[in-house]
Amino acid sequence: MEKFVKLTGVAAPLPVVNVDTDMIIPKDYLKTIKRTGLGKGLFAEARYNQDGTENPDFVLNQPAYRNAKILVAGDNFGCGSSREHAPWALADFGIRCVISTSFADIFYNNCFKNGILPIIVSQAELDKLMDDAERGSNAVVTVDLENQEITGPDGGSVKFSIDAFRRHCLLNGLDDISLTLEKADSIASYEDKLAAERPWA
Repeated sequence: MEKFVKLTGVAAPLPVVNVDTDMIIPKDYLKTIKRTGLGKGLFAEARYNQDGTENPDFVLNQPAYRNAKILVAGDNFGCGSSREHAPWALADFGIRCVISTSFADIFYNNCFKNGILPIIVSQAELDKLMDDAERGSNAVVTVDLENQEITGPDGGSVKFSIDAFRRHCLLNGLDDISLTLEKADSIASYEDKLAAERPWA
């Protein structure tokens, strides 16, 4: 998993509450178990018209936000079904951080396992960050995970809290498999000991 230490990029505003995982990645895209290629389906029902052409009104289709790395979203982001394809689609598009006042628990946990930093802020802080994000190509925001701080284009900053273990995993690029592999020597030692004690097993 790619390490997340400090991220600087354009923040796209999505002032919509209760964005569910079906909106993030519609069910039509759930036929694959590959983590790549899902970026094209991110917010597909909002990004594309019925004929497949782009909807110019959707934020990620606007020139200033096509390469956004941060999403500033309304309350209760990622609600609905537990599909892990939702963070896969965000990451494949290039979104590495989502900022909101609250997240659905399963989506929140899935983000950390896929190298995405979900940040919870107060409503007042979200309003300020949303205002920053609405500056178009000038909406460059820096998210510093080491110092747990978001810095806006005008230099203003917002501090955020995060669980120490999850922070450690993101800073070091550790997913569940990587964490297990860190214990490979201990696992091998235990298996050798077990084999010696119970050779019939």
